[in-house]
Amino acid sequence: MDLTLRTRETADRTIVAVGGEIDVYTAPKLRDKISELVGEGHHQLLIDMEGVDFLDSTGLGVLVGGLKKVRAHDGSMELICSQDRLLKIFRITGLAKVFTIHDSEADALSV
Repeated sequence: MDLTLRTRETADRTIVAVGGEIDVYTAPKLRDKISELVGEGHHQLLIDMEGVDFLDSTGLGVLVGGLKKVRAHDGSMELICSQDRLLKIFRITGLAKVFTIHDSEADALSV
């Protein structure tokens, strides 16, 4: 399955809606998009993972790398994820303590 990326702006953040599978084959596409956004000066990212069907260790690595990139510019990268199977991956790997994870876009934007 392919990976889809849709980007849009809110008042203070850039939202990247991710769909499909984030794996060894598709993760570079997400990494490149995050790098492109940071390069353009977007340092407040919100990654919407509600459309993600699969996430492997390569995808986790891309998310951690993206977080490091935005933090280098005093930015932030938060996630939207309510899927139990993905949340379990973040808990098992300890990344649930690294990322701020919101249940919904409305929840993320109300903070």
